Amino acid sequence: MKKEAGHDNQLKRSMKSRHLFMLSLGGVIGTGLFLNLGYTINQVGAGGSLIAYLIGGLVLFLVMLCLGELSVYMPVTGSFQAYATKFIGPATGFMLGWMYFIGSATTASVEFTAAGILMKRWFPHTPIWIWCAVFIVILFLLNALTTRGYAEAEYWFSAIKVLAVALFLIIGIGAVFGFVHMNGRPAPHLSNLSSGHLFPAGISIIFMTMINVIFSYQGAEVIGIASGESENPQKDIPKAVRNVVVRILFFYIASVIVLSALFPTKSLGVMKSPFVTLFDSVGIPFAADIMNFIILTAVLSVGNSCLYASTRLLWSLSKTKMAHPVFGKLTKRKVPLNALLITTVFSLLSLLTSFLAPNTVYVLLTSASGISVTIAWMGIALSQYQFRKKFIKDGGNVKDLKFKAPLYPVLPLFCLLVCTITLIFPIFDPAQRTGFFYGIGIMAVCYLYYFIRYKRKNVPVSLPSEKTEETLSD
Repeated sequence: MKKEAGHDNQLKRSMKSRHLFMLSLGGVIGTGLFLNLGYTINQVGAGGSLIAYLIGGLVLFLVMLCLGELSVYMPVTGSFQAYATKFIGPATGFMLGWMYFIGSATTASVEFTAAGILMKRWFPHTPIWIWCAVFIVILFLLNALTTRGYAEAEYWFSAIKVLAVALFLIIGIGAVFGFVHMNGRPAPHLSNLSSGHLFPAGISIIFMTMINVIFSYQGAEVIGIASGESENPQKDIPKAVRNVVVRILFFYIASVIVLSALFPTKSLGVMKSPFVTLFDSVGIPFAADIMNFIILTAVLSVGNSCLYASTRLLWSLSKTKMAHPVFGKLTKRKVPLNALLITTVFSLLSLLTSFLAPNTVYVLLTSASGISVTIAWMGIALSQYQFRKKFIKDGGNVKDLKFKAPLYPVLPLFCLLVCTITLIFPIFDPAQRTGFFYGIGIMAVCYLYYFIRYKRKNVPVSLPSEKTEETLSD
Protein backbone atom coordinates (compact mmCIF):
# COMPACT_ATOMS: atom_id res chain seq x y z
CA MET A 1 0.00 0.00 0.00
CA LYS A 2 1.31 3.48 -0.77
CA LYS A 3 1.93 5.69 2.18
CA GLU A 4 0.19 9.01 2.16
CA ALA A 5 1.71 12.27 3.24
CA GLY A 6 1.21 12.70 6.95
CA HIS A 7 0.51 9.02 7.42
CA ASP A 8 1.76 9.24 11.01
CA ASN A 9 -1.50 11.02 11.82
CA GLN A 10 -3.60 8.34 10.14
CA LEU A 11 -5.62 5.63 11.83
CA LYS A 12 -4.06 2.17 11.80
CA ARG A 13 -5.47 -0.63 9.60
CA SER A 14 -5.69 -3.34 12.26
CA MET A 15 -9.21 -4.79 11.89
CA LYS A 16 -9.47 -8.30 10.50
CA SER A 17 -12.41 -9.75 8.52
CA ARG A 18 -13.98 -11.39 11.58
CA HIS A 19 -13.80 -8.08 13.49
CA LEU A 20 -15.53 -6.16 10.68
CA PHE A 21 -18.35 -8.70 10.35
CA MET A 22 -19.06 -9.07 14.06
CA LEU A 23 -18.74 -5.32 14.62
CA SER A 24 -21.50 -4.68 12.10
CA LEU A 25 -23.70 -7.58 13.27
CA GLY A 26 -23.15 -6.80 16.94
CA GLY A 27 -23.94 -3.13 16.39
CA VAL A 28 -27.49 -4.10 15.40
CA ILE A 29 -28.13 -6.64 18.16
CA GLY A 30 -28.79 -4.46 21.17
CA THR A 31 -31.58 -2.24 22.44
CA GLY A 32 -33.35 -2.40 19.08
CA LEU A 33 -33.77 -6.17 19.40
CA PHE A 34 -33.92 -6.79 23.14
CA LEU A 35 -36.12 -3.83 24.18
CA ASN A 36 -37.40 -1.89 21.16
CA LEU A 37 -38.81 -5.02 19.51
CA GLY A 38 -41.34 -5.40 22.32
CA TYR A 39 -42.39 -1.75 21.92
CA THR A 40 -42.89 -2.18 18.15
CA ILE A 41 -45.03 -5.31 18.61
CA ASN A 42 -47.04 -3.46 21.27
CA GLN A 43 -47.74 -0.60 18.86
CA VAL A 44 -48.50 -2.39 15.59
CA GLY A 45 -49.13 -6.05 16.44
CA ALA A 46 -47.50 -9.22 15.18
CA GLY A 47 -48.43 -8.86 11.51
CA GLY A 48 -47.58 -5.19 11.44
CA SER A 49 -44.20 -5.85 13.03
CA LEU A 50 -43.35 -8.53 10.49
CA ILE A 51 -44.16 -6.18 7.61
CA ALA A 52 -42.28 -3.28 9.20
CA TYR A 53 -39.11 -5.29 9.84
CA LEU A 54 -39.22 -6.85 6.37
CA ILE A 55 -39.52 -3.42 4.73
CA GLY A 56 -36.77 -2.07 6.99
CA GLY A 57 -34.62 -5.09 6.14
CA LEU A 58 -35.10 -4.48 2.42
CA VAL A 59 -34.05 -0.85 2.79
CA LEU A 60 -31.06 -1.91 4.89
CA PHE A 61 -30.02 -4.37 2.18
CA LEU A 62 -30.21 -1.67 -0.51
CA VAL A 63 -28.22 0.75 1.63
CA MET A 64 -25.56 -1.85 2.36
CA LEU A 65 -25.17 -2.60 -1.35
CA CYS A 66 -24.66 1.10 -2.07
CA LEU A 67 -22.26 1.45 0.87
CA GLY A 68 -20.38 -1.68 -0.17
CA GLU A 69 -19.64 -0.28 -3.62
CA LEU A 70 -18.42 3.02 -2.18
CA SER A 71 -16.41 1.48 0.67
CA VAL A 72 -14.54 -0.99 -1.52
CA TYR A 73 -13.66 1.71 -4.06
CA MET A 74 -12.79 4.34 -1.44
CA PRO A 75 -12.22 2.79 2.03
CA VAL A 76 -11.80 5.82 4.28
CA THR A 77 -12.76 6.28 7.93
CA GLY A 78 -15.12 9.17 7.10
CA SER A 79 -17.22 6.71 5.07
CA PHE A 80 -20.57 8.15 3.99
CA GLN A 81 -19.66 11.63 5.24
CA ALA A 82 -16.60 11.59 3.01
CA TYR A 83 -18.59 10.17 0.08
CA ALA A 84 -21.29 12.83 0.41
CA THR A 85 -18.64 15.56 0.57
CA LYS A 86 -16.92 14.31 -2.57
CA PHE A 87 -19.83 13.18 -4.72
CA ILE A 88 -22.78 15.36 -3.57
CA GLY A 89 -21.16 18.49 -2.14
CA PRO A 90 -19.34 19.81 0.96
CA ALA A 91 -22.53 21.27 2.46
CA THR A 92 -24.28 17.88 2.39
CA GLY A 93 -21.12 16.17 3.64
CA PHE A 94 -20.98 18.62 6.54
CA MET A 95 -24.65 18.10 7.36
CA LEU A 96 -24.47 14.31 7.06
CA GLY A 97 -21.35 14.02 9.19
CA TRP A 98 -22.68 16.13 12.03
CA MET A 99 -26.17 14.59 11.81
CA TYR A 100 -24.78 11.08 12.09
CA PHE A 101 -22.38 12.11 14.83
CA ILE A 102 -25.27 13.51 16.87
CA GLY A 103 -27.54 10.55 16.01
CA SER A 104 -24.94 7.92 16.86
CA ALA A 105 -23.95 9.66 20.09
CA THR A 106 -27.66 9.92 20.95
CA THR A 107 -28.04 6.21 20.27
CA ALA A 108 -25.24 5.61 22.75
CA SER A 109 -27.39 7.57 25.23
CA VAL A 110 -30.29 5.24 24.48
CA GLU A 111 -28.07 2.22 25.14
CA PHE A 112 -26.93 3.66 28.48
CA THR A 113 -30.58 4.35 29.36
CA ALA A 114 -31.47 0.76 28.46
CA ALA A 115 -28.58 -0.54 30.57
CA GLY A 116 -29.88 1.46 33.53
CA ILE A 117 -33.38 0.02 33.01
CA LEU A 118 -31.95 -3.52 32.97
CA MET A 119 -30.04 -2.88 36.21
CA LYS A 120 -33.37 -2.13 37.93
CA ARG A 121 -33.94 -5.89 38.05
CA TRP A 122 -31.13 -6.31 40.57
CA PHE A 123 -31.08 -2.83 42.12
CA PRO A 124 -34.68 -1.58 42.00
CA HIS A 125 -34.05 1.37 44.31
CA THR A 126 -30.95 2.75 42.57
CA PRO A 127 -31.68 5.64 40.14
CA ILE A 128 -31.10 4.85 36.49
CA TRP A 129 -28.78 7.82 36.00
CA ILE A 130 -26.18 6.36 38.38
CA TRP A 131 -25.84 3.24 36.24
CA CYS A 132 -25.72 5.41 33.11
CA ALA A 133 -22.75 7.30 34.55
CA VAL A 134 -20.95 4.10 35.58
CA PHE A 135 -21.31 2.54 32.14
CA ILE A 136 -20.28 5.72 30.35
CA VAL A 137 -16.98 5.69 32.24
CA ILE A 138 -16.38 1.99 31.51
CA LEU A 139 -17.02 2.33 27.77
CA PHE A 140 -14.93 5.48 27.54
CA LEU A 141 -11.97 3.57 28.96
CA LEU A 142 -12.55 0.67 26.55
CA ASN A 143 -12.61 3.03 23.55
CA ALA A 144 -9.46 4.75 24.78
CA LEU A 145 -7.51 1.52 24.14
CA THR A 146 -6.04 0.60 20.76
CA THR A 147 -8.43 -0.03 17.87
CA ARG A 148 -7.36 -3.68 17.79
CA GLY A 149 -8.19 -4.10 21.48
CA TYR A 150 -11.58 -2.47 20.99
CA ALA A 151 -12.32 -4.65 17.93
CA GLU A 152 -11.32 -7.82 19.76
CA ALA A 153 -13.57 -6.97 22.72
CA GLU A 154 -16.47 -6.21 20.38
CA TYR A 155 -15.93 -9.51 18.57
CA TRP A 156 -16.46 -11.52 21.74
CA PHE A 157 -19.31 -9.33 22.98
CA SER A 158 -21.08 -9.87 19.65
CA ALA A 159 -20.47 -13.61 19.77
CA ILE A 160 -22.13 -13.76 23.21
CA LYS A 161 -25.14 -11.83 21.87
CA VAL A 162 -25.57 -14.12 18.89
CA LEU A 163 -25.49 -17.18 21.14
CA ALA A 164 -28.00 -15.55 23.50
CA VAL A 165 -30.48 -14.86 20.69
CA ALA A 166 -30.08 -18.41 19.40
CA LEU A 167 -30.77 -19.77 22.91
CA PHE A 168 -33.83 -17.54 23.24
CA LEU A 169 -35.24 -18.76 19.92
CA ILE A 170 -34.73 -22.42 20.83
CA ILE A 171 -36.37 -22.08 24.26
CA GLY A 172 -39.07 -19.76 22.88
CA ILE A 173 -40.09 -22.21 20.14
CA GLY A 174 -40.16 -24.97 22.74
CA ALA A 175 -42.44 -22.85 24.96
CA VAL A 176 -44.79 -22.03 22.07
CA PHE A 177 -45.46 -25.72 21.35
CA GLY A 178 -45.38 -26.99 24.94
CA PHE A 179 -41.97 -28.67 25.02
CA VAL A 180 -40.89 -26.06 27.57
CA HIS A 181 -43.41 -25.09 30.28
CA MET A 182 -44.07 -21.47 31.30
CA ASN A 183 -45.11 -21.39 34.99
CA GLY A 184 -47.56 -24.23 34.44
CA ARG A 185 -49.52 -22.30 31.81
CA PRO A 186 -50.75 -24.22 28.75
CA ALA A 187 -48.71 -23.80 25.61
CA PRO A 188 -50.08 -20.85 23.57
CA HIS A 189 -49.29 -22.58 20.26
CA LEU A 190 -50.34 -20.02 17.63
CA SER A 191 -53.36 -18.55 19.43
CA ASN A 192 -51.67 -15.16 19.94
CA LEU A 193 -51.10 -14.97 16.19
CA SER A 194 -54.80 -15.04 15.38
CA SER A 195 -56.21 -12.35 13.10
CA GLY A 196 -57.22 -10.12 16.01
CA HIS A 197 -53.60 -9.79 17.13
CA LEU A 198 -51.97 -9.37 13.73
CA PHE A 199 -53.05 -5.79 13.00
CA PRO A 200 -54.79 -4.52 16.19
CA ALA A 201 -54.20 -0.84 15.29
CA GLY A 202 -54.68 -1.11 11.53
CA ILE A 203 -52.25 -0.93 8.64
CA SER A 204 -51.32 2.77 8.49
CA ILE A 205 -49.60 2.73 11.88
CA ILE A 206 -46.99 0.35 10.41
CA PHE A 207 -45.46 3.24 8.50
CA MET A 208 -45.46 5.46 11.58
CA THR A 209 -43.31 2.95 13.43
CA MET A 210 -40.76 2.56 10.62
CA ILE A 211 -38.44 5.10 12.27
CA ASN A 212 -38.21 2.79 15.29
CA VAL A 213 -37.46 -0.14 12.96
CA ILE A 214 -34.68 1.76 11.22
CA PHE A 215 -33.33 2.74 14.63
CA SER A 216 -33.19 -0.98 15.43
CA TYR A 217 -31.19 -1.67 12.27
CA GLN A 218 -28.82 1.21 12.90
CA GLY A 219 -25.23 0.05 13.30
CA ALA A 220 -24.83 -2.12 10.21
CA GLU A 221 -23.43 0.89 8.36
CA VAL A 222 -20.45 0.90 10.74
CA ILE A 223 -18.87 -1.39 8.11
CA GLY A 224 -18.23 1.74 6.07
CA ILE A 225 -16.76 3.68 8.98
CA ALA A 226 -14.51 0.77 9.96
CA SER A 227 -13.32 0.29 6.37
CA GLY A 228 -10.63 2.90 6.99
CA GLU A 229 -9.17 0.64 9.70
CA SER A 230 -9.68 -2.69 7.92
CA GLU A 231 -6.61 -4.71 6.92
CA ASN A 232 -8.10 -5.84 3.60
CA PRO A 233 -11.20 -3.77 2.68
CA GLN A 234 -11.45 -5.16 -0.86
CA LYS A 235 -12.00 -8.66 0.52
CA ASP A 236 -13.58 -8.00 3.90
CA ILE A 237 -16.28 -5.46 3.03
CA PRO A 238 -18.10 -7.47 0.29
CA LYS A 239 -18.11 -10.53 2.56
CA ALA A 240 -19.54 -8.54 5.47
CA VAL A 241 -22.20 -6.86 3.29
CA ARG A 242 -23.41 -10.19 1.86
CA ASN A 243 -23.59 -11.99 5.19
CA VAL A 244 -24.65 -9.43 7.75
CA VAL A 245 -28.06 -8.43 6.30
CA VAL A 246 -29.27 -12.05 6.05
CA ARG A 247 -28.36 -12.73 9.67
CA ILE A 248 -29.86 -9.48 10.91
CA LEU A 249 -33.15 -10.22 9.16
CA PHE A 250 -33.23 -13.77 10.52
CA PHE A 251 -32.71 -12.67 14.13
CA TYR A 252 -35.35 -9.93 13.98
CA ILE A 253 -38.03 -11.76 12.00
CA ALA A 254 -37.62 -14.98 14.02
CA SER A 255 -37.76 -13.01 17.29
CA VAL A 256 -40.92 -11.16 16.20
CA ILE A 257 -42.66 -14.46 15.43
CA VAL A 258 -41.59 -16.15 18.69
CA LEU A 259 -42.43 -13.15 20.92
CA SER A 260 -45.78 -12.58 19.22
CA ALA A 261 -46.67 -16.25 19.63
CA LEU A 262 -45.67 -16.31 23.31
CA PHE A 263 -47.15 -13.06 24.65
CA PRO A 264 -50.31 -11.01 24.03
CA THR A 265 -49.46 -7.91 22.03
CA LYS A 266 -50.32 -5.36 24.72
CA SER A 267 -48.26 -7.12 27.40
CA LEU A 268 -45.03 -6.09 25.67
CA GLY A 269 -43.33 -2.72 26.07
CA VAL A 270 -39.94 -1.06 26.68
CA MET A 271 -39.56 -1.08 30.45
CA LYS A 272 -38.74 -4.78 30.64
CA SER A 273 -37.15 -6.99 28.03
CA PRO A 274 -39.54 -9.71 26.75
CA PHE A 275 -36.46 -11.93 26.47
CA VAL A 276 -36.03 -11.72 30.24
CA THR A 277 -39.79 -12.24 30.75
CA LEU A 278 -39.58 -15.55 28.88
CA PHE A 279 -36.70 -16.83 30.98
CA ASP A 280 -38.51 -15.71 34.12
CA SER A 281 -41.44 -17.88 33.09
CA VAL A 282 -39.75 -21.15 32.12
CA GLY A 283 -38.44 -21.93 35.62
CA ILE A 284 -34.77 -22.51 34.74
CA PRO A 285 -32.74 -21.50 37.84
CA PHE A 286 -31.11 -18.08 37.41
CA ALA A 287 -31.90 -18.21 33.67
CA ALA A 288 -33.60 -14.80 33.70
CA ASP A 289 -30.69 -13.22 35.58
CA ILE A 290 -28.23 -14.73 33.12
CA MET A 291 -30.27 -13.46 30.17
CA ASN A 292 -30.58 -10.04 31.79
CA PHE A 293 -26.79 -9.94 32.12
CA ILE A 294 -26.33 -11.00 28.48
CA ILE A 295 -28.75 -8.32 27.31
CA LEU A 296 -26.92 -5.80 29.48
CA THR A 297 -23.70 -6.82 27.74
CA ALA A 298 -25.46 -6.50 24.39
CA VAL A 299 -26.75 -2.97 24.87
CA LEU A 300 -23.40 -1.81 26.25
CA SER A 301 -21.73 -3.38 23.23
CA VAL A 302 -23.95 -1.33 20.91
CA GLY A 303 -23.21 1.76 22.96
CA ASN A 304 -19.56 0.95 22.52
CA SER A 305 -19.99 0.70 18.75
CA CYS A 306 -21.83 4.03 18.70
CA LEU A 307 -19.00 5.72 20.59
CA TYR A 308 -16.55 4.24 18.08
CA ALA A 309 -18.57 5.40 15.04
CA SER A 310 -19.19 8.90 16.43
CA THR A 311 -15.56 9.34 17.40
CA ARG A 312 -14.27 8.29 13.97
CA LEU A 313 -16.73 10.56 12.18
CA LEU A 314 -15.71 13.54 14.31
CA TRP A 315 -12.06 12.74 13.57
CA SER A 316 -12.86 12.59 9.84
CA LEU A 317 -14.73 15.92 9.99
CA SER A 318 -11.66 17.45 11.58
CA LYS A 319 -9.39 16.09 8.84
CA THR A 320 -11.53 17.82 6.19
CA LYS A 321 -11.61 21.09 8.22
CA MET A 322 -15.31 20.67 9.03
CA ALA A 323 -14.57 20.40 12.75
CA HIS A 324 -11.89 21.92 14.97
CA PRO A 325 -8.37 20.57 14.30
CA VAL A 326 -8.06 19.47 17.93
CA PHE A 327 -10.41 16.55 17.17
CA GLY A 328 -8.04 15.27 14.50
CA LYS A 329 -5.19 14.54 16.91
CA LEU A 330 -4.28 10.92 17.68
CA THR A 331 -2.59 9.38 20.70
CA LYS A 332 0.49 7.17 20.39
CA ARG A 333 -1.94 4.24 20.16
CA LYS A 334 -3.67 5.86 17.15
CA VAL A 335 -6.84 6.69 19.11
CA PRO A 336 -8.59 10.07 18.49
CA LEU A 337 -8.89 10.77 22.21
CA ASN A 338 -10.16 14.37 21.94
CA ALA A 339 -12.95 13.26 19.60
CA LEU A 340 -13.78 10.44 22.02
CA LEU A 341 -13.99 12.87 24.94
CA ILE A 342 -16.54 15.16 23.26
CA THR A 343 -18.56 12.15 22.06
CA THR A 344 -18.69 10.76 25.59
CA VAL A 345 -19.81 14.12 26.99
CA PHE A 346 -22.61 14.23 24.41
CA SER A 347 -23.72 10.77 25.51
CA LEU A 348 -24.47 12.18 28.96
CA LEU A 349 -27.93 12.86 27.51
CA SER A 350 -28.83 9.51 29.03
CA LEU A 351 -28.64 11.09 32.48
CA LEU A 352 -31.91 12.89 31.66
CA THR A 353 -33.62 9.70 32.80
CA SER A 354 -33.01 10.76 36.39
CA PHE A 355 -35.23 13.82 35.93
CA LEU A 356 -37.78 12.71 33.34
CA ALA A 357 -39.80 9.54 32.88
CA PRO A 358 -37.45 6.91 31.36
CA ASN A 359 -40.18 5.73 28.99
CA THR A 360 -40.66 9.26 27.60
CA VAL A 361 -36.94 9.92 27.17
CA TYR A 362 -36.41 6.51 25.59
CA VAL A 363 -39.05 7.00 22.88
CA LEU A 364 -37.86 10.55 22.15
CA LEU A 365 -34.20 9.52 21.80
CA THR A 366 -34.96 6.47 19.64
CA SER A 367 -37.14 8.58 17.35
CA ALA A 368 -34.47 11.27 16.96
CA SER A 369 -31.77 8.65 16.37
CA GLY A 370 -33.94 6.84 13.82
CA ILE A 371 -34.46 10.07 11.88
CA SER A 372 -30.72 10.79 11.89
CA VAL A 373 -29.83 7.35 10.56
CA THR A 374 -32.60 7.55 7.92
CA ILE A 375 -31.04 10.77 6.62
CA ALA A 376 -27.62 9.07 6.68
CA TRP A 377 -29.00 6.15 4.64
CA MET A 378 -30.43 8.62 2.12
CA GLY A 379 -26.99 10.23 1.88
CA ILE A 380 -25.39 6.83 1.20
CA ALA A 381 -27.86 6.04 -1.61
CA LEU A 382 -27.49 9.47 -3.23
CA SER A 383 -23.69 9.30 -2.92
CA GLN A 384 -23.62 5.95 -4.72
CA TYR A 385 -25.90 7.31 -7.44
CA GLN A 386 -23.65 10.35 -7.94
CA PHE A 387 -20.44 8.29 -7.72
CA ARG A 388 -21.50 5.80 -10.38
CA LYS A 389 -22.69 8.64 -12.61
CA LYS A 390 -19.32 10.43 -12.27
CA PHE A 391 -17.36 7.18 -12.63
CA ILE A 392 -19.02 6.39 -15.99
CA LYS A 393 -18.75 10.01 -17.17
CA ASP A 394 -15.00 9.98 -16.46
CA GLY A 395 -14.58 6.93 -18.68
CA GLY A 396 -14.61 4.24 -16.01
CA ASN A 397 -15.77 0.71 -16.79
CA VAL A 398 -18.32 -0.60 -14.29
CA LYS A 399 -16.93 -4.12 -14.81
CA ASP A 400 -13.67 -2.95 -13.24
CA LEU A 401 -15.33 -2.22 -9.89
CA LYS A 402 -14.43 -4.95 -7.39
CA PHE A 403 -17.91 -4.66 -5.81
CA LYS A 404 -20.88 -3.04 -7.52
CA ALA A 405 -24.50 -2.53 -6.51
CA PRO A 406 -26.90 -4.07 -9.06
CA LEU A 407 -29.80 -2.45 -10.92
CA TYR A 408 -28.30 1.02 -11.17
CA PRO A 409 -29.90 3.60 -11.13
CA VAL A 410 -33.14 1.98 -9.92
CA LEU A 411 -31.64 0.63 -6.69
CA PRO A 412 -30.35 3.91 -5.15
CA LEU A 413 -33.39 5.89 -6.36
CA PHE A 414 -35.83 3.34 -4.89
CA CYS A 415 -33.88 3.43 -1.63
CA LEU A 416 -34.17 7.24 -1.56
CA LEU A 417 -37.92 7.04 -2.18
CA VAL A 418 -38.62 4.55 0.63
CA CYS A 419 -36.43 6.48 3.09
CA THR A 420 -38.23 9.74 2.20
CA ILE A 421 -41.63 8.14 2.85
CA THR A 422 -40.34 6.71 6.12
CA LEU A 423 -39.11 10.14 7.16
CA ILE A 424 -42.51 11.79 6.67
CA PHE A 425 -44.74 9.49 8.76
CA PRO A 426 -43.46 10.41 12.27
CA ILE A 427 -45.22 13.77 11.80
CA PHE A 428 -48.52 11.95 12.32
CA ASP A 429 -47.44 10.20 15.55
CA PRO A 430 -47.55 12.42 18.68
CA ALA A 431 -44.98 10.20 20.43
CA GLN A 432 -42.45 10.68 17.61
CA ARG A 433 -43.33 14.17 16.39
CA THR A 434 -40.94 15.91 18.77
CA GLY A 435 -38.11 13.63 17.72
CA PHE A 436 -38.91 14.36 14.06
CA PHE A 437 -38.68 18.12 14.49
CA TYR A 438 -35.57 17.66 16.61
CA GLY A 439 -33.88 15.74 13.77
CA ILE A 440 -35.06 18.02 10.94
CA GLY A 441 -34.12 21.07 13.00
CA ILE A 442 -30.56 19.81 13.44
CA MET A 443 -30.31 19.14 9.70
CA ALA A 444 -31.45 22.71 8.92
CA VAL A 445 -29.03 24.18 11.47
CA CYS A 446 -26.14 22.18 9.96
CA TYR A 447 -26.85 23.51 6.46
CA LEU A 448 -27.34 27.05 7.75
CA TYR A 449 -24.12 26.96 9.76
CA TYR A 450 -22.15 25.62 6.79
CA PHE A 451 -23.32 28.41 4.50
CA ILE A 452 -22.66 31.10 7.12
CA ARG A 453 -19.33 29.74 8.36
CA TYR A 454 -17.83 28.27 5.19
CA LYS A 455 -19.68 29.31 2.03
CA ARG A 456 -20.34 32.96 2.83
CA LYS A 457 -16.84 33.60 4.18
CA ASN A 458 -15.16 31.43 1.53
CA VAL A 459 -13.48 29.27 4.16
CA PRO A 460 -11.94 26.29 2.28
CA VAL A 461 -12.67 22.69 3.24
CA SER A 462 -10.58 19.69 2.22
CA LEU A 463 -12.06 17.02 -0.01
CA PRO A 464 -11.30 13.52 1.36
CA SER A 465 -8.40 11.73 -0.29
CA GLU A 466 -9.53 9.00 -2.69
CA LYS A 467 -8.03 5.75 -1.37
CA THR A 468 -9.19 3.69 -4.33
CA GLU A 469 -8.93 -0.02 -5.06
CA GLU A 470 -5.87 0.63 -7.20
CA THR A 471 -4.08 2.58 -4.46
CA LEU A 472 -4.73 -0.17 -1.90
CA SER A 473 -3.49 -2.90 -4.21
CA ASP A 474 -0.14 -1.17 -4.84
